Amino acid sequence: MVSLSGNRQQSFELPVIYSFKNNTLAMIHQTQKTAITELGREELSGWFESRGMRAFRADQVMRWIYTRNAESFGEMTNIAKNVRETLDQAFSMGTMVPAQERKAADGTRKFSFELKDSCRIESVLLGEKDHYTVCISTQAGCAMGCSFCMTAGNGLIRNLTPGEIIGQVMTARRLCADDRPLTNIVLMGMGEPLANFDNVLAALGIITDAENGMKFASRKITLSTAGIAPKIEALARQSKVRLAVSLNAPDNETRSRLMPVTRVYPIEDILTACRAYNRLHRDRITFEYILIRGINDAPEQARQLARLLSPLRGKVNLIPYNPHPGSPFQRPDANTIENFHNILIESHCTSMIRWSKGEEIDAACGQLAAGKKENAPIEEAL
Repeated sequence: MVSLSGNRQQSFELPVIYSFKNNTLAMIHQTQKTAITELGREELSGWFESRGMRAFRADQVMRWIYTRNAESFGEMTNIAKNVRETLDQAFSMGTMVPAQERKAADGTRKFSFELKDSCRIESVLLGEKDHYTVCISTQAGCAMGCSFCMTAGNGLIRNLTPGEIIGQVMTARRLCADDRPLTNIVLMGMGEPLANFDNVLAALGIITDAENGMKFASRKITLSTAGIAPKIEALARQSKVRLAVSLNAPDNETRSRLMPVTRVYPIEDILTACRAYNRLHRDRITFEYILIRGINDAPEQARQLARLLSPLRGKVNLIPYNPHPGSPFQRPDANTIENFHNILIESHCTSMIRWSKGEEIDAACGQLAAGKKENAPIEEAL
């Protein structure tokens, strides 16, 4: 078995994994080999050295997987056959194959993945004019409990491992059309990325590794958070990816109705963390604001939002609410959306209206809901 170093939450020393079936915790014997994508460079180098092999083999293997998109160890022709055989005995390639795919009229593609413990997650491939963007998940389910989000209905099932986060990007890259490259990644799918901090950072390390990894530019990666203030500051110190904060209200009372995390980290704490991010990064913070009829779309709320964000280097993405079955909320009418936007602009607050893609296949913002319904208290994720 392979053991991972550090504080990451996934261990491969246990002989079993756990799954919820029919509301009963069941044990499933772990017969699958460890995915090699779970190991970072230092861990893979250590694995080679522990078997009397040179550590540089790790660099060779990583380049084959992440740069040359190898799908088997047999393709790694500059590595001796006996080494390839040893790798094949110890590891799987970590390939993630969608269990289901849906395609919208605008070209948006939503992929559903069934993980080895039967959890399901979703990611979305978005076609732009000259490139693709992939929206990936970082947890199966979510503990944040945001009342406007379908994912919240599943509760938190578990964190994704680094390999499962990376695997979504690898799959998207393989499935992109040849005419446009995959250049952008948004961590805006299922789950709260900052509640899975160590695993997300480990995955980002490989995704942005310009020598042996996937070579994505940090400025092309955006992480969206519901506002776990201490982790925002930690992210600013440890990563160069861009930050998006799901704000959705200019006051704590309204935001608490929509986002229970506000009771733990009020807006004041979040903005303090954002100021720390501004001090360390030149990129502007994106503040996501989902417009919901009669809840957060009043003109005075627009003016209050502009005043709140004026000291910060940021911009506001207004996202008209995307309805889904069972939700009590509605999208504001076009005039209300435009009026809210105009007030922000007149108040010298950079803002744009973002219409989500893939709404008819439940691939729009707040509509990802794969996974099993198991409730988890918010404290588990904070």
